[in-house]
Amino acid sequence: MYRLLKQEGHARRGEFETPHGLVQTPVFMNVGTAGAIKGALSARDLREIRCQVELSNTYHLHVRPGDALIKKLGGLHKFMTWDGPILTDSGGFQIFSLAQLRKISEEGVRFNSHVDGRHIFMGPEESMRIQSNLGSDIAMAFDECVKIPSPHDYVAKSCERTARWLERCKKALAAYNSEEDAVNPGQMLFGINQGAVFHDLRIRHMQQIAELDLPGYAIGGLAVGETHREMYDTIEAVEEYMPKDKPRYLMGVGTPGNILEGVSRGVDFFDCVMPARNGRHGHLFTWDGIINIKNEKYLADEQPIDPRCDCPVCRRYSRAYLRHLFKAEEMLAMRLAVGHNLYFYNSLMEKIRARLDEGSFEDFRRQYTEILDKRI
Repeated sequence: MYRLLKQEGHARRGEFETPHGLVQTPVFMNVGTAGAIKGALSARDLREIRCQVELSNTYHLHVRPGDALIKKLGGLHKFMTWDGPILTDSGGFQIFSLAQLRKISEEGVRFNSHVDGRHIFMGPEESMRIQSNLGSDIAMAFDECVKIPSPHDYVAKSCERTARWLERCKKALAAYNSEEDAVNPGQMLFGINQGAVFHDLRIRHMQQIAELDLPGYAIGGLAVGETHREMYDTIEAVEEYMPKDKPRYLMGVGTPGNILEGVSRGVDFFDCVMPARNGRHGHLFTWDGIINIKNEKYLADEQPIDPRCDCPVCRRYSRAYLRHLFKAEEMLAMRLAVGHNLYFYNSLMEKIRARLDEGSFEDFRRQYTEILDKRI
């Protein structure tokens, strides 16, 4: 259940109840693809960096170690020892981005695993079964993520098929939730809006899937090559038609500036691999912009990564030490850098929520949107 607590323009401050706890929104979900954050962060670390929701990947966990095994071991929460909310994606994006050979039909998608080449079929029922086995709190609908640009006619047909798939997802998950051995009987389904950057298709598809009255809705198929302006315009076009009493999730986005702009356009949930991926390469977020800790100027710098950050890394370690770890290719370098970046993102969301509570979010957005994405 979603509760809208306050609104400033289109920006929303709310709460979302899940079987594993209450989520304060807007929220950034920390991406643990295969049940762990890339960069050696554990479930215990997630609490320390103030993570609210962990996001895992349906496709990767299905391929390895297998969702049936995870169910046998008690579900994903128990498997990775995380007791907070979990969202699992449907596997659709990975199929369309990773699979070398794939064939789409009304039933679903046949493709070869990127790991060992074995043949796999996944459709709405299969995706829901995998996610039911994992026992996440939020299961994402199985959809087709079309590349941008794509012809209008193809995108229109894809949207219609994705809408039909969504009806099958809803029916399948309801059946799986009613099974006696369901890992998480309260698992909720979020629908996904598609349509590339065609506003007419986005609006029509959103109106169509809103009729299913699902617990939440996502805007998918963005941050895949379109410009920031196209992304923002698409969000604005579709937001008006999204249910006001349900959370909105912008999938795979993005930079701190993208998040601030997304919040201002009515988005509640975000996720992105960027903070962890950038951290693993020494690119660190600060309140003055992005630094490359490998640069020579940090050789003897005794300051923390960001003097205004109170994360466990900044409280203890210097820029000089972190630079040394990267140059020495120590694994600890990635762990500390990823920990800092995810803490920064989670802290950014806390500040956004505080500013929405105060009614001063718009000033905050204007002050930081460009600064936080700037490379120093």
